[in-house]
This record gives sequence, structure tokens and C-alpha cells, in this order.
Amino acid sequence: NGVFHHIPLDIRPGAVRDVFDSLRPGGIFAFWENNPWNPVTRWAMHRVPFDRDAILVWPHEARRLLRSAGFRVLRTDYVFFFPRFVAALRPMEPSLRRLPLGGQYLVLVQKPG
Repeated sequence: NGVFHHIPLDIRPGAVRDVFDSLRPGGIFAFWENNPWNPVTRWAMHRVPFDRDAILVWPHEARRLLRSAGFRVLRTDYVFFFPRFVAALRPMEPSLRRLPLGGQYLVLVQKPG
């Protein structure tokens, strides 16, 4: 689960730059976050006291932040489509990874070099 939704908006660019600066050239960073497109995710976050003040990071915002720090975006995947009560459907998830409705998303990036 990601933490960027707990980082104030004005500090996020610097936090991403810190990650960029910490990696060696060619290093990979996996940016995980809760998906604001998923209504169950939004509902769950409103019920958890420590997430009530969170500001979700939309996937396009995450990619923009990462690119502006110098990262090359490799891919964006969406995961966690099916809750436990329909776990039998989970083997289908890899084929849905481009559908922006999963409970979380991953932006996989690389530091050039």
C-alpha cells in the first residue's frame, strides 16, 4: 500500500525527487497507491481514521510527478479487483491490469542511465 496519499501536496514533488536521487542509474521504483477510480477503495479509506485526511493520488498525477523528477515510466498496472467473497475470480486479474478500476495501482518507473 502506498504512502503518498499521506504526504502534503506541496511536498510530493520533493519526495519523488528524493527517491530519484537515492536510486542508481537504471534503478527501478514501484510507486503503489490506492486507486481513486475504485469506489470501494474510496469508501474504505473514509472509514479508516488515519486515512480520513488523505488526499488520493490519481494515476495521471503520479505519472506526471514521476516524469517531472526524471523517471521514465515503464508501465501502469491496476490490481486488486476482486474482494475475498469472489476470490475465485482472482486468476482473471492479470488480464485486467490495464483496466483502471482495481483497488490499487502500480506505476513502475526507471531512473535513466
